[in-house]
Amino acid sequence: MSLAEERFEQMFPVFDPVQAETMARFASGPARAFAPGESIFEAGERNVPSYLVLEGTLEIERRDGLHRFASVISHTPGQFSGEVSQLSGNGSLAAGRAGPDGLTAVPFDAPHIRALMVGSAEIGEVVMRAFILRRVALIQSEGAGSLLIGRPFMPEIVRLQGFLSRNGYPCTVLDVDTDADARDAVEKFGIRDDELPLMICPNGKLLKRPSDAEAGACLGITPELDHGKIYDVAVVGAGPAGLAAAVYGASEGLSMIVLDSRAFGGQAGASARIENYLGFPTGISGMALAGRAFNQAQKFGAEIAIPLTVDKLDCGGADCAARKPFKLELSDGRGTLMARTVIIASGARYRRPAIHNLSDFDNNGISYWASPIEAKLCEGEEVALIGGGNSAGQAVVYLAPKVKHLHLIVRRGLEATMSRYLIERIRSLSNVSLHVGKEIVSLDGDTGGLRAATFREVRSGTEKSIALRHLFLFIGADPNGRWLENCVTTDDKGFIVTGAAFDCAAARAPMSLETSVPGIFAIGDVRAGSTKRVGAAIGEGAQVVSQIHQVLALADVPMPQAAE
Repeated sequence: MSLAEERFEQMFPVFDPVQAETMARFASGPARAFAPGESIFEAGERNVPSYLVLEGTLEIERRDGLHRFASVISHTPGQFSGEVSQLSGNGSLAAGRAGPDGLTAVPFDAPHIRALMVGSAEIGEVVMRAFILRRVALIQSEGAGSLLIGRPFMPEIVRLQGFLSRNGYPCTVLDVDTDADARDAVEKFGIRDDELPLMICPNGKLLKRPSDAEAGACLGITPELDHGKIYDVAVVGAGPAGLAAAVYGASEGLSMIVLDSRAFGGQAGASARIENYLGFPTGISGMALAGRAFNQAQKFGAEIAIPLTVDKLDCGGADCAARKPFKLELSDGRGTLMARTVIIASGARYRRPAIHNLSDFDNNGISYWASPIEAKLCEGEEVALIGGGNSAGQAVVYLAPKVKHLHLIVRRGLEATMSRYLIERIRSLSNVSLHVGKEIVSLDGDTGGLRAATFREVRSGTEKSIALRHLFLFIGADPNGRWLENCVTTDDKGFIVTGAAFDCAAARAPMSLETSVPGIFAIGDVRAGSTKRVGAAIGEGAQVVSQIHQVLALADVPMPQAAE
C-alpha cells in the first residue's frame, strides 16, 4: 500500500465550512476566480501560494523534464494545495490548473500560511502534516522531480542524488545505456558522453554536469536573498545545532537566516538511526530528525539558504563598537549578507585517512555516509567501513543486512568510543568482521571505481589485499572553521573557544557561548569543549538564543574604544 493510500485523509484533508472560514481569515488576498483549464502555477515556479478551494476543482499534476505528466490529486471545495515548498516560497514541485468547471480559491502566500500555522494551532497542525506527507509521497513516487540522465554508478550521479535526497527533493535516474527515453533525450539535445550526467529540471531547463549550486538554483531550492536586509541573526551551518537555533530564534521573533553549503542536517543527517535521542525510544533516522527541524524552522519564518557557502566572515577592526553589522561574504559572486549577530554552527569536516589516491574514488567507491543511495549501490557486495564512533556503529547496523559481508576496521577496541547498545548489536551480526589494530594503506581501481583495498596490521606490518567495491569512512572530523580566517580565537586543534575574554575592550563580559568577538557565537561540534552528540548540539542551539536576546538588548549600550 502506498503512502497516499495508507494516509490519504491526512494528506488531503477536507475542512468543514467553519474551519474553512477560520483558515480564510489568514489569507493573503481575496478569493480568485480561474477559467476552466486555466494554468495557475507551473513546476519550478517560485512563491506559489497555497490555495483553499471554495468552488470547482484544482487539478494538481507532477511532471518531469521530458514533459511526462501524472495526476496527483483533484482538490475539491474545502481542500487546499501545496507542500513544504509553500512555507518558504521555493520552487514548486508540481503544476496546478483549474478543473473543467473552473475554480474559485483563496490564496495563502508563504508569510500568511506560516501565520495560519502559528495563529490557529489546530488547523496549522493539519496543514503542516499534509505538507510533509505530500513531500514524502513525491519523493517516493516514480518519475517525480528532476531527471538525472547518465550511468547510475558514475560519481557525478551519486553526488547529485545525495544532494537532492538530503535536501528532500525527488529525482529519477535514467540509465543512458538501457533507457530509451534517456537515449532519445541525449540524442535530441546533442549531448556528448563527457557532458553527462544531464539534469532536466521539472520546468524543462537542461543542465550539463551541474554543480550542487546550479542544481539548487534550477529547482528553486536556493532562495532569493535580500542583500540590503540586516538580520538579527545569521547562522552558518544547518546541522542540529544551527537548526535548533533557527527554531528557537525565529519562534521568539528574531529575524534569522541559516546558510549551509550542502544540505540540512549536517553529519547527523547521514545517521541511519539514532536510538539514544530523548523522546524516540524506537529510534529515528538523522534525516527524519533533521527534516522535522528544517520544516519547523521554516514554519516560524527562518530563511534557510542552501547550497550557499560563506567564504569569509568580516569581523571588523579592533574597535568593538565598529564591528556591527557583521558581513558574511558568499561564494560564487552571491554578494554579502549582514547580521547584528552571528552563530557559527559549521560543525566539522569529514576526516580523510592518509591514502595517496583516496580522492580518485570519491563518490566512486568512497563514501562518508550511509544513505539508501549508498546501500543500493553496494547491495549484495563485500564492503569495508573505517571508524569506531557511534556514527560508524549506526552505519554498520544499517548496512549489514544489505551487503554480503562488512569489514569493520578500527585501531583499538570499540568500548572506548561507541555506545554499548551498538557494540552488542554489531557483535550479533554474522556477516560483520571486526578488524582491531588494522588500517587501510592503499586502494586499487580504475575509472570504473574502487576494486580492492590493502589492509595492514599496525603492530606487525603484515598486509593483505581484499577485493572491495565500496569503502565507508567514519573516522571522525576536524573543525570546519577555515572560512573564519583567524577571525575568532581557536584552540590548538582549530576548535573555536567560547566564554573567554574578548579580544577588545568591551563594556561587558562574554556569554558562555560567545567567541572572542562580541556578538559572534559558536555552538555544536565546531566549539571547543562541546559534547559531540546530537542532543548536546540541539541544547546549545536553544541556549545560544537566550544569550543573543541579552546581547541585542544591550546593543545600544556604548562600548569604550579599544585600549591603545
